[in-house]
Amino acid sequence: MGKLLMQCKLIVWDECTMAHKKSLEALNFTLKDLRRNNNLFGGLMILLVGDFRQTLPVIPRGTPADELNACMKASPLWNNVKTLSLTTNMRVQLRNDQSAAQFAK
Repeated sequence: MGKLLMQCKLIVWDECTMAHKKSLEALNFTLKDLRRNNNLFGGLMILLVGDFRQTLPVIPRGTPADELNACMKASPLWNNVKTLSLTTNMRVQLRNDQSAAQFAK
């Protein structure tokens, strides 16, 4: 696995919003160590994909405040994230389905 991470140019993390912030911090630490590069994530580009309006990390017996504190946005690493938002639902646009377009709004 380490050899594979050394050759990577990009890591895509889908549904990242359900992960605990400590997992992002662990990935940062691991990549810095493996790649012997002290830059953020060992100089590797990370694409975080998810919707913060959906499920946050599950904290057993936790309160909503615990979930917010465990969220990736609460990590000090989040200050280095460049946020991009998608504005066009391509499935709806390509199918030209008016009922699906109404549902997507």
